[in-house]
Amino acid sequence: MDLQAIWFFLWGLLWAVFFMLDGYDLGAGALMPVLANNERDRRMILNASGPFWDGNEVWLITAGGATFAAFPAAYAAMFSGLYTALMLLLFMLILRGVSFEFRGKVESAAWQRTWDWLHVVSSFVVALLLGVAFANIFRGLPLDEQGIFQGGLLTLLNPYGLAGGVLFVVMFFLHGALWLGLRTDGELQKRSQAMAEKLWIAFAIVLVLFLAYTAVETQLFSNYLRWPVLLIVPLLAVIGLIATRAFLGSRRMWPAMGASALTIVAVTFFGIIGLFPALLPSRLNPGWSITAYNSSSSELTLTIMLVVVGIFVPIVIAYQTWAHIMFAKPMGDEDLDHEEAY
Repeated sequence: MDLQAIWFFLWGLLWAVFFMLDGYDLGAGALMPVLANNERDRRMILNASGPFWDGNEVWLITAGGATFAAFPAAYAAMFSGLYTALMLLLFMLILRGVSFEFRGKVESAAWQRTWDWLHVVSSFVVALLLGVAFANIFRGLPLDEQGIFQGGLLTLLNPYGLAGGVLFVVMFFLHGALWLGLRTDGELQKRSQAMAEKLWIAFAIVLVLFLAYTAVETQLFSNYLRWPVLLIVPLLAVIGLIATRAFLGSRRMWPAMGASALTIVAVTFFGIIGLFPALLPSRLNPGWSITAYNSSSSELTLTIMLVVVGIFVPIVIAYQTWAHIMFAKPMGDEDLDHEEAY
């Protein structure tokens, strides 16, 4: 396998890990109005993500950095053509991070309500925008011969793009409900687990409909028809989805979270593999697509980056694994003795 193909796989892996990790705290935050009945519930939901959310977003920075370093032409086209959408995504991420920190700074119900709603809205919008962005990449962007995006923000809000947004929102909702069913206690835990059961049905329906729409609207299935062995990837998504429901039914929440994570990674890689070798396919002319081969850095740059990734990514994984083990047990009232979110 050549360096460009290896980095294409790593690029997809970084996005998949980001969705797998940040998906649960985005989903948990957006579900706050549905699951929280009182101040204690709201603080429990925030504290459930408190030790993890900023570490989870490291993977977003890493994915963006890898795009810039490994595929600079793709990065240029993405961040110029999708500038408005990406700035909105960045603003929502900033607002969400601030909401964690500012909520407890003033002893005022109105102050806390304001930051709670900003947290909910920003979590929802981030999930929606990520889905819209990737669905549009799967569909193909209106890129001309110079790789310039011929459109605007409204171009991205096409039916297939919005369907991708709905898919990501429901997928993250399910992941977040499972996380709260694992990390909280009492009635909030029971409500979260019951909500996860309902969201599992919704996600299964939306996923099937999205795949059918994908077959009509995109070329993602062409690589699977060419190499049927790759069908193991969507099969893993199905296995993960079924296992999620089975573990949830027996209230084995850690295995349920693991199965949900497998589903998210497999769903992401279904799209990534379907795209290969295109990073940003052109809807105007397939020959104008930005691929892993016509947008990559030099062989030396890719080699050096591969060594760096091989050293530091395992360290990040080890740290985040340790953090999740340290905060593995469900929270109780003793975890709410301080105002900070972690």
